[in-house]
Parts: sequence; C-alpha cells; structure tokens
Amino acid sequence: MDMDGSSDRPRLTSEQKKKNHIESEKKRREAIRAGFERLSQIIPGAEGQSRSESVVLQKTVKYLKDQLERKEELKERADRQGVSDGEFEKIYNDVEKAVKAGEYEDADGIKEEED
Repeated sequence: MDMDGSSDRPRLTSEQKKKNHIESEKKRREAIRAGFERLSQIIPGAEGQSRSESVVLQKTVKYLKDQLERKEELKERADRQGVSDGEFEKIYNDVEKAVKAGEYEDADGIKEEED
C-alpha cells in the first residue's frame, strides 16, 4: 500500500469484474450440483435423481424424518428394557459409527422384543 492508502495493484476493469463474477457464480453452481449429486448417492430412493434438486430435497427430508422416527422408536424400546438415556445414546452412536464403517448389518443395536 502507498502512504495515501492506495494499492499498487491496478483496479479491475468492468470486464474483469464481470468475468470474476461469472467464474465465482460458476464455482458456486458446481458446488451445489456436487452436493446434490452426493445426496442422491447416499439417500435411499434418490439414486440418479441429482438433476432434480426438488426430488432429492424431498427424499432427503423424508429420509431424515424416517431416521428420527426410527431413533425414537428404538429409544422407547430401550426405555422399556431399562436402558438409561445416556447408555442408549452411547449404544446408538456406537452402532451408527459401525454401520457407516460397514461393520454392522443391523442398524437397531437392540434385540427385537419377543411378544
């Protein structure tokens, strides 16, 4: 910087600013597209739907709601079996990590109740 606070770099022209803006916007769109592609790969039923962002979002919301509902059901079952909240969370988190690592087939982590 000069003593008067100005920079030694030349100012960008309108054309350069426009080009920079277009490049930034292109990168932003590519990042969004990549995010939807990743979601479509990991959300059941969204495979191959990455071009339809609304479908991917709808399926993602449904999947997350289903997972939260499933966790609540497991929590209720654990309560009935006398498992404390802290113990349940630890088991749930351990099983979740194992499932993500491909080390555990049954996502419950709690034996089925026998009627």
